[in-house]
This record gives sequence, structure tokens and C-alpha cells, in this order.
Amino acid sequence: MPHFASLEQRGSFRLLRTSIPPQSPVAWSNLITGMNPGGHGIFDFIHRDPKSLLPDFSISRMEPARHALALGDWVVPLSRGGATLLRQGKAFWEILDEHGIPATIIRMPVNFPPVQSKARSLAGMGTPDISGTYGIFSFYTNDPRQSEGSRSGGQVYQVEVRDSRFSAKLFGPYNTFRKGKPQVTADFTVTIGPDEPFARIAVQAREIVLREGQWSDWVQVEFVLVPALQSIRGICKFYLKKVYPYLQLYVTPINIDPSQPAWPLSTPGSYSRELWKKLGFFYTQGIAEDTKALSNGVLDETEYLEQARMVLAEQLRIFDLELARFDSGLFFFYFSCLDQNSHMFWRALNQQPHGGEPEMAPEYSGRLMKFFEEMDRVLGKAMVKLDANSTLLVLSDHGFAPYDRSFNLNTWLFENGYIVFKDGVNARTTDLFSGVDWSHTRAYGLGLNSLYLNLRGRESGGIVQPGAEANAVLKEIAQELLAIRDPDTGVAPITRSGPFLPGGDRRKHRALERRPLHRPYSCPRRIIL
Repeated sequence: MPHFASLEQRGSFRLLRTSIPPQSPVAWSNLITGMNPGGHGIFDFIHRDPKSLLPDFSISRMEPARHALALGDWVVPLSRGGATLLRQGKAFWEILDEHGIPATIIRMPVNFPPVQSKARSLAGMGTPDISGTYGIFSFYTNDPRQSEGSRSGGQVYQVEVRDSRFSAKLFGPYNTFRKGKPQVTADFTVTIGPDEPFARIAVQAREIVLREGQWSDWVQVEFVLVPALQSIRGICKFYLKKVYPYLQLYVTPINIDPSQPAWPLSTPGSYSRELWKKLGFFYTQGIAEDTKALSNGVLDETEYLEQARMVLAEQLRIFDLELARFDSGLFFFYFSCLDQNSHMFWRALNQQPHGGEPEMAPEYSGRLMKFFEEMDRVLGKAMVKLDANSTLLVLSDHGFAPYDRSFNLNTWLFENGYIVFKDGVNARTTDLFSGVDWSHTRAYGLGLNSLYLNLRGRESGGIVQPGAEANAVLKEIAQELLAIRDPDTGVAPITRSGPFLPGGDRRKHRALERRPLHRPYSCPRRIIL
């Protein structure tokens, strides 16, 4: 990685302390606003409604029209709905706007829908698929060993192949024009070659022929909300994994179509269409690498890496286009390949037992390193643009280390009496919070590492009194968690506790924890981030 070595020699190289909580949407929101979670309000990938305790996305909220008229099975909106960015605070490029400094902000995480500004921007991590989720793949098969139903991040559909043919549906957005908001679908058919391992896929007016092990190009799909009046277009790719002995067909999450986006993807709104005209279709989903398909065994390591390389190739085309026309101001570009692929393949660098997980072939550590080398080439392109009036910054989403053990917060809360279940409920098999006795439960966990008190006046079944009682419970939990040691290794899974909001004055917390943006000691003409 010669360009990184050169940058380290020419500039400065420092470790970054992570955010609290240590999660990507939190850290990126810190970077964007200069505030911590007490100011920008992003504490996790997901949050919960304290009344229903149902999880929801923390970055954005999809909102239907506030006023509508019901006509039979139809719902006629009388006002506009849309997507709302839940991150609070002013983005740093809004400050640039105020000083007349141009900015190009490509795939900034936690920026969906993109904050309105004069910058040319494209939304990144947090951008949903067309159904409003972080990404749901589809897998169609007639293999009886594959049970139909939902997976984490995906859905398996059993199909019946008759005379070498079957019909199925692609699942798109939820129809807010109909009562109950049913999910809109689009039909497609698959015809299998009788003698050769290929399939002919017919989707609306498009026909694709794929051989076994082949990916399609992007396919545009129309989802009709109101016949002849209203429809939404999405894009997807097909991958024919197997034909014989059983059919296996993978379909990417249905991405928002950048040529006709159903929800805001960019500023100005025409920018995503401009990119499409110049470069063709591309992943708009915030986290495009389908790690869930790999985790569920729908794609194997080699197939996943091919998909990840397609994602990177698209990002490189956008980067090359924008870097070539960048002249002044600030240029930011986020690449996802090191983050997502290290999540999947860092274990190849550390061949130790992983809770019964089979060891990964050594070749995958080399493949992971190829992505690092690719980023070095990207850095080299950026360094060519440098002159005496330019500043170049490179930062990582987060680091990596071996991941051998897990700690389940809700299991610990149950075992230590903070979560109580109703009589007769099997705590080991129950769904999320199903069967919890909230009249005796004092705390619960949700998200990656968020812990909440069951606070009176906030949660619908809250019992912990705000103030002195809440502070005492939090202190007790913190002390007990810090004292935990792994019985097999002696390692502490939790090594420090961050600042917490005991349920009192949020305004006071925001005032105490807000961090101002630092004034720069100089003002370079160009910044590449």
C-alpha cells in the first residue's frame, strides 16, 4: 500500500477514539455535526417506540400523508408524505454553504434523505430499499431442504417447477393508497433449459437469459400503486446459482431507481438521474454488499465476493467521475468495501475457534487484502489532485479485531432479575419481549448495545421512578456489568461505561454533552475527505 505509506510519511497518522456507543451511525453523526448522541440523537442503528417497544430505524422515518380520504378500499392522500431524516444538528457542509464554499458529498452515511443544501450529494448508509428496509434479498428454490420463510435480511420462497417453468413475484413497496397498506408485487416467470443449465427470466417487458453461476445486469421493475395513475420503479439483479438438481435463484433487494427515485436520494434531486445517465444504474441501497445472504448460506464466499466486487466497481465509477471534475471546495467519498468485507472475512486472518464455526480457507484472507490494495489505488488517484493549497484526509469507519465470543445483554438482564417473564413463559424461546412481565421488569436491551430503563411515564408499563431511583438502578447495573468476566477466558466483555441519560432532563444532557465544531487553524482552498 505505497500511497498510504507515503501519506503517513508526509502528514500525520493517529488513532481515533470511537464514539459512545461505539457504532457506525453514531460515529458518522458525530463527524457530520460535531456533536455526540446527546445532540444529534442517533444512539444505534435502531431505536424503539417506548409505548409499543417495537423497533424502528433510527436514521430516518417513512411517513404517510397526514391527511387522507378513505373511499372503499382506496385511500386518497390530501397532504404529502415522505421520508424524514431523524439526525439532528447542522451538517458541516451546510456551514460550507453559508460561506459560499462548494461541496460534493457522495454516499455520506446517516444522510437519508439528504439534508437540503447547495452541495452535490448522494445518500449513503441508511438509505433503504424500495420496501423501506435496510435490504431484503429474495431466494427462490424448489429444494425441499430449504424451508420457506424469513431470514435475517432476506426471504426464502418455495416454488413449484412444472414443465420446466414456474411463476413467482417480486415484492416492492407498501401501497399507502390501499387500506391496510398491502405490499405491491410484480410477476415474473422462469423457464429452465431442458438440457443445458440456463434459465430464461421474463420480467414485465424484459427477458434475461442466464447460465448457471451468472449475474444479470440491473433490471428495472415497475410496481403499480394505482392502475394507470401511480407507480414506483425499482431496480434489482438476478443471480442464477443453480439449475440442477434443484433451482436456486437469488434476487438482490429491490433498490430505489436512481433514474426515477421514489424517495429523495440526492441534492439536487436531479443529481441521481444525472449519474444514471452518465454511468447507468447502480446500487442506491445504503449497505449494498449483501452480507446477510452470505451469513444465511444463500450466497457462498466466492459468490458474495463477486457481488461485493460489483458494488465496488460501481462506486469506483462514481468516484472517478466526481474526482475528475472536482476543482475547489470539499470532496467527500465513502467506500464501503473495507467495512463490509472485513466484517465477513477478518476471521480468515485469525484462524482460531469461533464458537463451532468452520475455519475459513486461507485464500480469503488474501482476497480481503485485495480490497485494501484497491483503496490504496483510490488514494493514489486522490493524491494526484493535491497541490500546495489542498488538504487530504483519510479516515476509517472503525477498526477490526478477532471476534470469538458474544455477550447477550437481555439474557444477562433476565438471569440477574432485571427482566421478568410471566408465569409459564419459556424465556429461552420467546420472541422479542413477548411474555415479559413489565410490572416487574426494570431494564431491557434493544439494538446492538443499547440499554433502557423501564421508566415510569415513558414506557407504557414503566415501573422505575425517574430521578434517584433511576440513577440507583443504572449505577447498580453498570457496576455489575463491569465486574463480569468470561468464565472460559477471564476477559471482561465490558470495560467501561459511557455517559448515560437517567431519564431526566434531555435538554440539560444535550447542553452538557454538545461539542462545538473546532475552528480550523487554516483555510485550504480544497479539501478531499
